[in-house]
Order: sequence, then C-alpha cells, then structure tokens
Amino acid sequence: MKSIAVLSGVLTLFCVAVAQAAPTVTEVTHSEFQAVNAAGEQTYNRTDKVVLEGIVLHGPAQMLDPAPDETITEPFNIGGQWQIFFQGEGDDHAGTAVWMGQLYSNLPWVAVDGGYTNAEFISELNRLNAAQFSPGDRIRVTGYYLSYGGKLNVNEQHNKNADHDFTLEVVDRGAGLPRPEEVTLDELKDSEDNFIFDSTRQTGCEHYQSRLVKIRDVYFMGAAGWDSNAELTITDGVKTFPVKLGRGDGIYPGSNNLTEPFDVIGIMDQQSADLTRGYRLYVMNYDGNGLVLAGREHRRADKPGDLNLDGIVNYDDIKELLEDWLK
Repeated sequence: MKSIAVLSGVLTLFCVAVAQAAPTVTEVTHSEFQAVNAAGEQTYNRTDKVVLEGIVLHGPAQMLDPAPDETITEPFNIGGQWQIFFQGEGDDHAGTAVWMGQLYSNLPWVAVDGGYTNAEFISELNRLNAAQFSPGDRIRVTGYYLSYGGKLNVNEQHNKNADHDFTLEVVDRGAGLPRPEEVTLDELKDSEDNFIFDSTRQTGCEHYQSRLVKIRDVYFMGAAGWDSNAELTITDGVKTFPVKLGRGDGIYPGSNNLTEPFDVIGIMDQQSADLTRGYRLYVMNYDGNGLVLAGREHRRADKPGDLNLDGIVNYDDIKELLEDWLK
C-alpha cells in the first residue's frame, strides 16, 4: 500500500508539472503585441503564445525565397524562408510579420541537427500553404514569437519541433485588401532627415509599421541597382526614405519604366539593430504601369472602383465591369 501511495504521489506531481509546462496563449491585438518602450524594445510578454487576426498583405514568395538548400553551412545563412505580413483592422492600427526558416542550425545557439532537411522544410511549406490564403483574406495566426530588428514576429523560436509550429487559418476569404494609408516623408523623417521614432506608436514610422502605406510624388536617388531584393532610396527632393524591392515577377533588370515623380505603395518595415531606426518601405511587386511603384492588387486596393487601373474611377470602369459580367 505504501508503494502505491508513493507511486500515486509521483504521478500527481508529474501531472502537475505537465500542466504547469503547458504554454499560455491568448488572443491579442496587433497594437498590444507590437508595443515598445523608449528604446524601441518590444514589451509584450503576457503569454507564451498569441492569437492574432488580420488581413494578409501579400504572398509569401513575393518577399523571401522559400527554396530549400540543406547543403548551406554558412553561419547565419538560414536557406529557405517563408514570411507574410498581415495587419489589424479598425482601431487596431498595427501589423505583424509571420516567419519561418529552414536552417536554424546555422545559428550558433542552435544544435547542429536543429535545422530542417529539404524534405522536412517542403513538408512545412505545404502545411502552411494548405490554407490556400491570398492577399486580402482575413486570417488567424496562433504561435510563439520572438523580436527581430524592431518588430515582434510570430515564428517557431528557431525550434523545428512540432510543438513549436505556428498555425494559420483563413477566417474570411476575399475580405479585401485595406486601402493604403497615405503618408508624407515629413511624417516619417524629421528636419535632419532622421527617422521619427515615437514609442507610443501614435506618430512617425512606428505608427505605420507593418501596414500598407502610400507615399506620393517621389523619385529614385539612382535606380541603377533595380532588381529583385534591391535596396534603393526615394526622395521628395528634400527628405529620403529606403525602399526594399521584393521578389514579384514584375521586378527584374530593365522593368523599371517609372516616370518621375511617381507614387509608391508598400509595407512599412523595420530591420535594424538600432531599434529606433532602420525603417523601410517594402514593395513586393511592380506591374509596369509607369506611374505607381506597386503590384496590381495594391493599386486596386488604393482605388477600389478603378477596375481598369488607369488611376481614375469613371464610366470606363463600369463598362469593364459590365463586359466582364456579360461574359
């Protein structure tokens, strides 16, 4: 009887330990999740995992290259990567990136067997992409998180074990892309052309971080490097701002036909060891229109009734709608 009692006590302690080890999780807003202090450091730590809802802003392959390559051994080279941005709605004026990489083992603090093989990573990509989400869909993401370069990202915490997988589900297909918020360089840079940082996130770059924005009447300070993944600079003639080009199929050497000045629509991103700097506008794609640096879906979101994408909402758009309906 004594041994049974001891065994029962051990089992009780084990069950309590397991219950205590279960990760805490709650639904949060993007605004709460992305809160920062005066140094730009993320302050959210209320739970181990979070649940976030919002609108998908782009396709993952338009931002990072998902192609796996398990032969890479270079330190800090993650190999294949998957990432999306989705933003909050209504009063939830913020957004969040969701990220996964292949070769966590190339990070010095991760075990040598801590990365995905090619087959394992492809399986993970298939799992995430099985939701068949598109830009403009409302999604729900549940997962762990880490801060990186000035943002708090949902991710696997560099842990490939299944218990660290994040999940993505579509809540409402075709909810619609948000209309890009129009912002000037005067709202993003001060008189010395430095980034405006506001820890309350009510003004400056933090206010627009991870959201779809539009900047009018700018031009490149040299665009010779135009290509996928290029880093360029725009200016309004006084102030400047970095632009990161994505991997959309409309961005390649020779595809830049923008007339000056032009408008830009992209996602406000941040990536810097100095958490009060390093902001940039991330443009996923370019559809060759010659007037606005943006992909087709982002231009359409800017003027929802502009079906023929000529920059004007008029009878021609109604005609196109009717012709499509008759077909």
